[in-house]
Amino acid sequence: MAVALTISRRRAAWKRNLAPWLIGGLTVAALLVLWYVLTQATGIVTGIQFPSPSDAWNSFAQLVGPGYADGTLGRHIASSITLVLIGFALAASTGVPLGLLMGLNRIADAFFNPIFQLLRPIAPIAWIPLTILWFGLGAPAKLFVIWLASFAPTVINTYTGVRNIDPVVVAAARVHGAGRRELLFDVVVPAALPTIFTGLRLCLQACWMVLVAAELVGSITGLGHIMIIATRDLNPGMIFVAMVAVAVLGVVLTQLLALTERVVIPWRR
Repeated sequence: MAVALTISRRRAAWKRNLAPWLIGGLTVAALLVLWYVLTQATGIVTGIQFPSPSDAWNSFAQLVGPGYADGTLGRHIASSITLVLIGFALAASTGVPLGLLMGLNRIADAFFNPIFQLLRPIAPIAWIPLTILWFGLGAPAKLFVIWLASFAPTVINTYTGVRNIDPVVVAAARVHGAGRRELLFDVVVPAALPTIFTGLRLCLQACWMVLVAAELVGSITGLGHIMIIATRDLNPGMIFVAMVAVAVLGVVLTQLLALTERVVIPWRR
């Protein structure tokens, strides 16, 4: 009886897990069919408005083979991933410590918060003219734009995570003799980690969202560079392939970050 009940529960769990995948797969299939019908089969949507599946495939083949916009797809992907990862690392390594400092120290909060709140509403793209004057057209300028876009979510979520820690937990740690170091690394950081990782996910998404704008600053390779050149050439197929590449890479890196979160915070599984 117990064995039959266990098998029944496993089947029910398998069906529950399978259902979202089936619904997602059917949705994607329906969108692909609709894409084919509207562009290639009927021509309701012209090739200059949106590429047909064959146009997208031909653009992909050209990118993989001969290349486009001064590089193959692999070269463009490597350039964009490098920018995103370095920008993400810069934002995380500066935003998390600043968020911890502001959350733990009221003087630091009073000093940094007004500056942060004043600069945060300015869109990263608005900084591009000054960025070019400060850094020129090289990699530092692109990294600065990416850092600007991804820094704020990291600071905000780290600050929120620290501020939301139960004061009773902190007081109990102090009563039991925890010093500043133990309080920070054994109480504050572990308690704030879930919110910190939320900020890191938003940070990573912001890096990809601002990538095209960053690669406006004198890029010769990158997925954003493909979009810029393809816009000038009126080549929507290349734009579509670059957009899909950004989406796929964004999903892959987000899943890797989620895996890291499960390893670092196992109690949230």
